[in-house]
Amino acid sequence: MDILQLVASAGIIVKIIMLLLLLASIYSWGIIITKSFLLKKSKTKVLAGMYEFENAPNLREAVQKLGKDTSSPLFSVAQYGVNEFNKGKENQVNSKTIADNVRRSLHQGVNNETAKLNHSISILATCANASPFVGLLGTVWGILTTFSAIGALKSASLATVAPGIAEALIATALGLFVAIPASVAFNIFLGKINYVENLMVDFAGTFLNRVQRELNTSNN
Repeated sequence: MDILQLVASAGIIVKIIMLLLLLASIYSWGIIITKSFLLKKSKTKVLAGMYEFENAPNLREAVQKLGKDTSSPLFSVAQYGVNEFNKGKENQVNSKTIADNVRRSLHQGVNNETAKLNHSISILATCANASPFVGLLGTVWGILTTFSAIGALKSASLATVAPGIAEALIATALGLFVAIPASVAFNIFLGKINYVENLMVDFAGTFLNRVQRELNTSNN
């Protein structure tokens, strides 16, 4: 039996469920592809930015080097710290307060960049969890329709039952086809996001150390 013929002969409810699963598959694969490139690029930019920052002679030059790539997550994190540092200096706030404010600002920056990386990840989790049940719904509905047809025809031969059961099982297969890649990608992306987040936390610590050295030098 040809799969396309089975799909074409399925009932309207099963067809709608299959269409929804197909759209979910296309959407989730779009997220998987774009998120893969985004996380790879973010990791590369963060590692390069940390190297540039750590090897700069002072805070000003370190921030200027980060400014060469404004799309880097580290640039956004650094901007939070720089803005708070400059506000503290302009208002002549004491060094301890400046350092505390910068620490909180850097923490906020890391959280915001992590939230950007996590954007749309929840959709993959939803597809992974819901798709098998949606497919199962299509299967159950298709089997019920088949049994109704059997009752109407008063025949339970394999030729009568097989097409209806087969088209119903396609919905379950399609649900798994959506769920498995989404589940695998979700777990892989979580690991990559945690890695990049840890790198940004390390950068925030390095940034804060430079701020404290700058403040100690200016006080002396």
